[in-house]
Amino acid sequence: MLLHASFAMLSGAMLFALGPIALAAAPAQSLGVTALTHVRVIDGTGHPPLEDATVVIQGNHILAIQPGGGVFPSGARVLDLHGDTVMPGLINAHGHLALVQDGQNSATAYTAENVLVELRQYESYGVTSMLSLGVNRDLLYSIRQQQRQGMLDGATVFTADRGIGVPDAAPPLPAAPDQIYRPATAEEARATVDAIAKRHADIIKIWVDSLGGTKPSMSPEIYRAVIEEAHKHRLRVAAHVYYLADAKSLVNDGVDVLAHSVRDKPVDQELISAIKRRGVWYIPTFTVDESFYIYAEHPGFMQINFFKEAISPVLLTMLTSDAYSKKVSEDPKTAQHKADFAMDQQNLKTLYNAGVLIGFGTDSGAMPTRIPGFSEHRELEDMVQAGLTPMQAIVCATSSNATLLGIEATRGTLRPGKRADLIVLAANPLDDITNTRSIVTVFHDGRTVAPRVPVVMAK
Repeated sequence: MLLHASFAMLSGAMLFALGPIALAAAPAQSLGVTALTHVRVIDGTGHPPLEDATVVIQGNHILAIQPGGGVFPSGARVLDLHGDTVMPGLINAHGHLALVQDGQNSATAYTAENVLVELRQYESYGVTSMLSLGVNRDLLYSIRQQQRQGMLDGATVFTADRGIGVPDAAPPLPAAPDQIYRPATAEEARATVDAIAKRHADIIKIWVDSLGGTKPSMSPEIYRAVIEEAHKHRLRVAAHVYYLADAKSLVNDGVDVLAHSVRDKPVDQELISAIKRRGVWYIPTFTVDESFYIYAEHPGFMQINFFKEAISPVLLTMLTSDAYSKKVSEDPKTAQHKADFAMDQQNLKTLYNAGVLIGFGTDSGAMPTRIPGFSEHRELEDMVQAGLTPMQAIVCATSSNATLLGIEATRGTLRPGKRADLIVLAANPLDDITNTRSIVTVFHDGRTVAPRVPVVMAK
């Protein structure tokens, strides 16, 4: 057995995904011209793939996509990848960073070192950009800036700052005082938005959910103040939701993104019409509900290294134990989580068929069982299970999400002039969406990045 042929020689250049954690400048990598020849190109637009093509990368951008063996500058590094598939890097529009340590949520986990560990894990799983949608400490701005200056590696990060809840309410996570805002009045909410805008957040996050009636929900007075003030600063607002009634109110009051599925009821025409009229994005996040019970059922993916390498030994031991399976089976909430997941899937299919703007997110990183990198590939599988085609799911996770985040000019599709953010796969994901796990290598801003689990092929 050997590593997939063309990339075995590149191991010395794969500096970023698995190296020692450091906050110093990332090692320099020569970015000349690389030609990936005789590949299938899924460009992220939804158009049929281009068979037997060549992708030419110059520096950190795509120079050309050409049929056949292509034409490229002399001296280019040529990698003949007969049979491989190239697709855009995944974009996660709902993830979290550094909230878990030693297999459990922790108020002290949010350090620069832990943030970088997870950004590098995302990157090594082909997630080249991610939005950390709340519960962030301010240190993330320094990391974002260093990435923009080319000094740090890992998935390109976007931030929703700390996010806004209300006192004694969602999110029910252990967190430091500087990780979540909890205004009690509309005036405090407006001041909170002003502070977030001053730090140049990419989006604003609010939590509107009573957690099954166990906590107070954010009042319309407060979330209307947040939305109005955010829009004054030309910032969009993403809302954590669960209930259909909350989703309707938020959409009518100007929210820009529903960051989770509606799960208590089927979506109706009233909501569909309002979402379409206002151009609101909908992110399903199947991983949220599935993660409460799926591991206790010992699905086949738990036996593969693509899963095992994404989690800590402590967590793997827990999830594979009989005690964990017993705990989940006896938990009275498990039936509700399964019902929520089924409603997730029903509502996604309804909304997609209705022409609603569908994004892609997982809530990975929010809890130990929502696993950065792996969850994004599982989410694609769940979207296909819900009734989308593999191509439709891929478009949601690439070009659609780039539009959602406002980065479509540089990312999300494979086009000349755009950033070289792409994944090379050993198998075609249009045949089977789980083939997105067959990662040969990742290119991020033109850099080669070692996959966490390199594909092994028979000689």
